[in-house]
Amino acid sequence: MPALMVQGAGSNVGKSMIVAGLCRAAKRRGLSVAPFKPQNMSNNAAVTCDGGEIGRAQALQALASGLEPRVDMNPVLLKPESETGSQVIVQGKRIATVRARDYAALKPQLMAPVLGSFRRLSAAHDLVIVEGAGSPAEVNLRAGDIANMGFARAADVPVVLVGDIDRGGVIAQLVGTQAVLDPEDAALVAGFLVNKFRGDVRLFDDGYRLIAARTGWPGFGVLPWFADAGKLPAEDALDIARGGGGAGVTVACLQFSRIANFDDLDPLKLDPAVNLTMVRAGEAIPGDARLVILPGSKSTRGDLAFLRAQGWDIDLAAHLRRGGHVLGICGGYQMLGRVVRDPLGIEGAAGEDTGLGLLDVVTEMTPEKRLTRVEARHVASGLPMSGYEIHIGVTDGPDRVRPFAEVDGGPEGAVSTDGRVVGSYLHGMFGDDGFRLAYLASLGIASAANPYRDTVEAALDALADHLEAHLDVAGLLGLAR
Repeated sequence: MPALMVQGAGSNVGKSMIVAGLCRAAKRRGLSVAPFKPQNMSNNAAVTCDGGEIGRAQALQALASGLEPRVDMNPVLLKPESETGSQVIVQGKRIATVRARDYAALKPQLMAPVLGSFRRLSAAHDLVIVEGAGSPAEVNLRAGDIANMGFARAADVPVVLVGDIDRGGVIAQLVGTQAVLDPEDAALVAGFLVNKFRGDVRLFDDGYRLIAARTGWPGFGVLPWFADAGKLPAEDALDIARGGGGAGVTVACLQFSRIANFDDLDPLKLDPAVNLTMVRAGEAIPGDARLVILPGSKSTRGDLAFLRAQGWDIDLAAHLRRGGHVLGICGGYQMLGRVVRDPLGIEGAAGEDTGLGLLDVVTEMTPEKRLTRVEARHVASGLPMSGYEIHIGVTDGPDRVRPFAEVDGGPEGAVSTDGRVVGSYLHGMFGDDGFRLAYLASLGIASAANPYRDTVEAALDALADHLEAHLDVAGLLGLAR
């Protein structure tokens, strides 16, 4: 089973990007390569071609590999619903919602599906490039581990450890990780690399040699900061630029505490006609915003309360009085209505909350989850668009007589009587260039952006070039066994 695992000496060291770059580099060498992450924690999910959901980073890595995303690429996905509990998705389907302290008891049952997914990918491809989660240095989590060394040991996969020099302390990250690892785990580490270097790489020569001497691990290079990283879809909402100073027209997005499936923002952040501004807790909605987006949420009622706690309901009312527009997507759509009901307590305590009342619709949470790719037609422009739905809940009411789109000949979404408040369950719509440009034009935003999907493909090629220029890519791929 030819495979290589990329683990990090900490969280957010750039594992996802490095795996994407290695996948594209392997593909360009003529290899059939697939990405794999045993366990991910993210509310930014992608709908797969086989009807499930996986982390958005693995969908990007699949694109880098020239593949459609499949559930086997991320067999365990944790989707936080609160500070202490997460929905557990196994091979694309929800199996439970558990508290963090109870997940440890569940983990041993998950190794079998993780290894099953890995073996299917290995059988179908020349190479599998595996991404770890968090860090193996978190040895307090080693018992029952399926994300890092627990998986590597079970599947006998060699590991390359990545350190992040941008945060400082990279020598301690890498040398310290070896110091706390079980010797049998440490024996699986086949080398290291240093990521996110700014400036003259030669200035780190002594540090690089020190890491190699202290650990006995071979180094595979120092990777400078990748300037085009912002052109790739973000896995974490914190990675989306704050905006607020660009030359384009301001489009503001509310950053909910449980923001989910915010890939809708990726095409907008790359559009030069748009100054995408993330509005975070404690900040006011910009007065010059032409459009305010209420994005998806993993906890609609919880984030509705969060929205009100920030005073954003008052800001939205002022925004509309100034002639602004509002777009609610998925959970944001549900918040725009008159009421959100959850009689079965699916997203938390059973009950109902008064919505923002900007659309005359009502939502009721239901146990069934709609998870599908969608081809739709935008009613106002008549243009086709593609996207996906990933939600629980059914929304209906008088404003549904003015649908946002048509799906399979039926109405989708709702529009207010004055046309300035729109709600839709469709994610990913702005990835279609024709629709995006027409929608922005309807708001008075003149865009002539480059094709979004071509921009992402070019960024993946540039990432592979970057790795080839600064790392021993052939050596890294040669580690796979």
